[in-house]
Amino acid sequence: MGILKYKPTTNGRRGMSTLSNDELTQGNNPTKSLLKTKAKTGGRNNQGRLTVRHIGGGAKRKYRMIDFKRNKFGVTGKVASIEYDPNRNSNIALINYLDGEKRYIIAPKDLKVGMIVEAGEAVDIKVGNAMQLQNIPVGTLVHNVELKPGKGAEIARSAGASVQILGRDDKYVIVRLQSGETRKILGNCMATIGVVGNEDSELVKVGKAGRTRHMGIRPTNRGSVMNPNDHPHGGGEGRTPIGRKSPMTPWGKPALGVKTRNPKKASNKLIISRKKNK
Repeated sequence: MGILKYKPTTNGRRGMSTLSNDELTQGNNPTKSLLKTKAKTGGRNNQGRLTVRHIGGGAKRKYRMIDFKRNKFGVTGKVASIEYDPNRNSNIALINYLDGEKRYIIAPKDLKVGMIVEAGEAVDIKVGNAMQLQNIPVGTLVHNVELKPGKGAEIARSAGASVQILGRDDKYVIVRLQSGETRKILGNCMATIGVVGNEDSELVKVGKAGRTRHMGIRPTNRGSVMNPNDHPHGGGEGRTPIGRKSPMTPWGKPALGVKTRNPKKASNKLIISRKKNK
């Protein structure tokens, strides 16, 4: 999927780009039975308190119910269409199964309309097929990887993402994540063969502020231009340095370079090596 550039007819168009979408099935509407109403939160939780800043507005969208578990074993399915999903940067594929059921999956690279996909223990090692990690050969690139059996995929779901299988250790499979982190995952967790498609999405230049507002992203104000009672970086005459040991969040907690992973979580002991510092 290539990148299309616009002619600089306006300041907003200058530098703006978008995806060519030549991989998508043309003239196709999303399947209504797999759509769900998506309410806007404005960054607020169920108590009405703002928990995530800079969220609000944006174009209306409906949620596409994605099959992250890939638990339809022994039934082959045919790729009916490759579709755009406004809720993620990867494309999705509509699968029509032989028993009449329809499901959406994350569309891997090189998955075409008309191809056959299936999930199970003894399926072929080809793009779009899903199986347990312990049954996948070493060196294979996979995506849509579970961390807990039956919970659904949590790793490698965004555009261009993949996980490489490095080896086996008893009931665990050793994998390398996109970040460079090496960790163990239970062998009976499901994964899908291939790399997530639409990898050019990171090259798109938004071009103008209004386009980010369409995405539901509100403006971000720098702390250094605020008053000192609003942000630790604020105050002072003219442009002034932070004046602290490290950058701070608006609530006075250290930011940038501070470890935020919970050390008490059980999965931490399965990490062999941390991600590489770029």
